Amino acid sequence: MSATMRALICHAFGPIADLTLETVPLPEPGPGQVRIAVEAASLNFPDALIVQGLYQVRPPLPFSPGAELAGTITAVGEGVSAWQPGQRVMSFCGHGGFAEQAIVPAAQLLPLPEGMDMDTGAALLLTYGTALHALQDVGRLQRGETLLVLGAAGGVGLAAIEIARDLGARVIAAASSAERLALCRQHGAHELIDYHREDLRRQVDVLTGGQGVQMVLDPVGGALAEAALRATAWRGRYLVVGFAAGEIPKVALNLLLLKERQMLGVFWGDAVRRDPARHAHNMRQLAEAFAQGRIRPCVSERLPLEGARDAIARMAARQVLGKVVVRPQE
Repeated sequence: MSATMRALICHAFGPIADLTLETVPLPEPGPGQVRIAVEAASLNFPDALIVQGLYQVRPPLPFSPGAELAGTITAVGEGVSAWQPGQRVMSFCGHGGFAEQAIVPAAQLLPLPEGMDMDTGAALLLTYGTALHALQDVGRLQRGETLLVLGAAGGVGLAAIEIARDLGARVIAAASSAERLALCRQHGAHELIDYHREDLRRQVDVLTGGQGVQMVLDPVGGALAEAALRATAWRGRYLVVGFAAGEIPKVALNLLLLKERQMLGVFWGDAVRRDPARHAHNMRQLAEAFAQGRIRPCVSERLPLEGARDAIARMAARQVLGKVVVRPQE
């Protein structure tokens, strides 16, 4: 009898409710690949998009969602010499994490840093990698500047708060409830704006003495984008990270002209592919910051594989705080 495993499977792009938990054959790694026993896989907003066919990348069907994971290597394919079974690793693999075992290209592996648990390893790469790349590589955030973070209680938002503080910036966190803002405060936000109760632009003016912020990090899009752009200072930078609100905003270009503002796109996944050396540098920077206690991923929930589909649905509805980790072995 051939070996099997459990996996959350997407057979066709469509409703999240169509995902099924199945028993499938245990995959074997091909050339340049490794197989990992997934001990933790974290949930990210792209997981909700990719299964619906709404993401810029469409994996071959069928597939398992789950863009990042941590676990132990169980087998290596032909040509893989740098990795061996038994090694503890983490990976941003794009998909495949919501399964008991996952096949990952060896080039996409990183060793799990000393002292880091599997849950943290699974929760670190995409959100902290995106935030660091956005703030440091794309936006060039400087010590003493003020950053406004939209959707600040989400995974990328909380990571951006911690990283911006680590880079010496002042952070204004904007979120939609007192509960979310309390979480932002716990992770180091200097100032808070509840944009369901307060006027975003007016509050930024109050908090900056009418000067505006030097940078906005926006993983949300939607109706707040224009107000946030107007809240930037002379030569302010607006980082476009994603569209969790479900709406891609349209921007009047005269807003850029009036204050010599800049709008900058952030596509971390493609940046990793195009500049692997920079990615490796950033990962070492994050590992050092974690080891020194300067960053700490917020794992808000831990679920068995049976809970993954519901968690993806809640992520799509923006009902998740911090990071949800799925533990397929439980």
